[in-house]
Amino acid sequence: MQHDFKDKTVLITGGSRGQGAAEARMFAQAGARVLIGDVVEDEGAALANSIREGGGQCEFRRLNVADERDWDAIAAFARDGFGGLHVLVNNAGVSLRGVNIARTTRADWDRVLGINLTGCFLGIRAAAPLMREAGGGAIINIGSTAGINGHFAAAYSAAKWGLRGLTKAAAMEYAEHNIRVNAVHPSILETHMTAGSQSFIDAMVSVTPLQRGASVEDVAHAVMFLASEEAAFLTGIDLPVDGGFTALGVYRTVWRRATGRQSN
Repeated sequence: MQHDFKDKTVLITGGSRGQGAAEARMFAQAGARVLIGDVVEDEGAALANSIREGGGQCEFRRLNVADERDWDAIAAFARDGFGGLHVLVNNAGVSLRGVNIARTTRADWDRVLGINLTGCFLGIRAAAPLMREAGGGAIINIGSTAGINGHFAAAYSAAKWGLRGLTKAAAMEYAEHNIRVNAVHPSILETHMTAGSQSFIDAMVSVTPLQRGASVEDVAHAVMFLASEEAAFLTGIDLPVDGGFTALGVYRTVWRRATGRQSN
């Protein structure tokens, strides 16, 4: 399906690389004016330039999603430089694996929740007035299956569970303004966030029915769908992009063991 985002402005946080970069390229190819916000400045500026060289419309602005002043500045740029805002993808995030609760410092906790949860709250608050001016819009929060299933990384899991609640509260509050708010929940992605975690990746793939991790394009396609007019009657939903991990992973493993099939 070919989505059309001509004359639409899309802001993607954490858009300099990985999953966010894939989303930026895909939206630009669909005709959107893309605004990348990130703290990774060199890569973000290079990506924006690459998209422009390919005929797309794209600008980069520094954005620390946990900083209200940065949100004020990028919202002002969207209004004045791009004519408004129609789609926000709250993609920026950080992980904290391999640290149990006893060894999680307050600084670690505050950083993870500040970026993964508070940053999305600030983004919704900054974007909603622009979307109201535009007659409506779509907000897509990037969560995780760590916010659906039990998970071992306390700060990360708490932030992603909280993001589900924020998504539903915002969907209720802004529905009357034709602003839809949904969440996409990937399972395992091979990006810079999982670099050096091959044993974790392999373990996740082994209990995923489709027997692979998600590609950045898999997630980007789901994001684009939720941002599109084809999803005009969807709001407040959690969409796992996980190869069946959430719905089927545990019982698939039980079934294979119980019937003598190989565990992988």
